[in-house]
Amino acid sequence: MIFTEDFLHYVWKFKLYDFRGLKTTDGEAVEIISAGTHNFNAGADFQNARIKIGGTTWAGNVEIHVASADWYQHNHSNDGAYNNVVLHVVYRDNQPVTLPDGKPLPTIELVNRIPAELYGRYHQMAYGNQQIIPCEGSIKTVNSISIHNWLTRVLVERLEKKSAGVINTLNMNTGNWEETFYQYLAANFGFKINALPFELMAKALPQSLLAKHKTNALQIEALIFGQAGFLEDDLTEIYPTELKAEYDYLRKKYNLTPVEKHLWKYLRLRPLNFPTVRLAQFAGLVIQCNHLFSKILEENTVAGLRKLFSNIVVNQYWDTHYRFGVESKFAIKAFGNTSIDLLLMNTVAVFLFSYGNHYQLPRYVDRSLELLESLPLEQNYILDDFKALGVKAQNAFESQALLELRQSYCNQKKCLQCGIGNQILSTNRL
Repeated sequence: MIFTEDFLHYVWKFKLYDFRGLKTTDGEAVEIISAGTHNFNAGADFQNARIKIGGTTWAGNVEIHVASADWYQHNHSNDGAYNNVVLHVVYRDNQPVTLPDGKPLPTIELVNRIPAELYGRYHQMAYGNQQIIPCEGSIKTVNSISIHNWLTRVLVERLEKKSAGVINTLNMNTGNWEETFYQYLAANFGFKINALPFELMAKALPQSLLAKHKTNALQIEALIFGQAGFLEDDLTEIYPTELKAEYDYLRKKYNLTPVEKHLWKYLRLRPLNFPTVRLAQFAGLVIQCNHLFSKILEENTVAGLRKLFSNIVVNQYWDTHYRFGVESKFAIKAFGNTSIDLLLMNTVAVFLFSYGNHYQLPRYVDRSLELLESLPLEQNYILDDFKALGVKAQNAFESQALLELRQSYCNQKKCLQCGIGNQILSTNRL
C-alpha cells in the first residue's frame, strides 16, 4: 500500500476511519470532539482541535504522519510551532515521540481502521493509468449540481489568481487602472503567440502619451507601429512612408525605443491574425475609445460592453494588405465577434473582478461572473476531453472553470483537495 500524508489528512478531516473503541498507543480512550481546522501553511496540520483523552479534554493542534518516526525526520521536536500539539495521528506507530518537556505525545494509530474500499478508490485515482484526468472512470457518478458548485468555486480561484497579477502590475503602474488595463488589453490582442511583444509595445508606449495625440489618427497609428518595430525598414508605399515620417519625428520628441521586430511571430497564424493586422485593429480601438476602463466600469450591460469593442475602424490600407509592402486580395480586416468575446473573457471580466475584489465592491465581482455566464465557451482540446467524459461546458463561466480544474487539480492529482474528487472518494462513508 502507498499512503501519503495528504490521504491521511483527508481521512482525518472527514472522519473516514473506524473511530469505535479508539485508544492511544498507551491504551487511553480517545474521543474526537472536533478534528480542527485544516492548516495549509507552516505549523501543525490541524489547528484548534478538541480531543478528549482519558478523562481530560484538550484544546490544541493535531499533527499527522504516515509513521510516527516522521516527527523526528521532519524536525518537529526542535520547532516551537509544534509545542501545542495535543495528539499525534499516524498510520503506523514505529517510534515513541516525546514533547520538548519530556512527556510522551499521545498517539493514535490508524492501521486497520481505514476502509479498504476507500483506499482502493484513492489509489486508483492517484496511481491508476488514466489517460485524461484521475477520476475519468468515476466522474459520471457525480451529480451535475455538485459539479457546478465546485466549478463555481474553482472559477473564483482562477479569477483570484489572475487578480493577484493585475494588482501587482497596478502597483508597478502607481495605482493607474487605465494604464494597467491598457497593457493587459494589448497583451490579449496578441493572443498567446504574440502576447509578449504586444505587452512590451504597450509598456514602451504609455497610454498617457497616446492620449496627447487622440485627435490625430495617423500619429497614433505611427506610434503603435513604430514602437512595435515595424517602421525600421525601408518602406516605399505612401501610407507606410507617412507612418515612418510621423514616427521618426515623435520618436525623437519623446526619446522612444521600439520593440525588436524579430519578437513578432507569424508561424501557423491565419493572415487575419498576423501581428500587423492585430496592431492595426488595436490602433483603431485606441483611436475610437479613450479612457476605456472607465467606460467599462460605467457600462452595466453585456451588450454595452460589446459595443465598446465593435465597429473598430481600421485604416483602409489594410483592406489590401496583411503585411507592409505586400499587396493582397481585398478583404476588410474587421474585428470579429470571436475576438471581442475573447477580450471580454480574458481582459474585461478579469478586470471587473480585480477592481471589485480590490475595493470590496461586490457589484463588480457579480458583473464579472455574469459577463462570463453570457459569453460562449472557447474551443480547445481540454474542453473536448471533458465533453468526452460527460462534462460539457455551456458557457465561458464553465469553460474557464474547467480549464482551471484541469490545470490546478487534475494535472497535479489534487483529488483530495477537489470537491469532485471528494464526492467520489466519500461514497459510502462509514
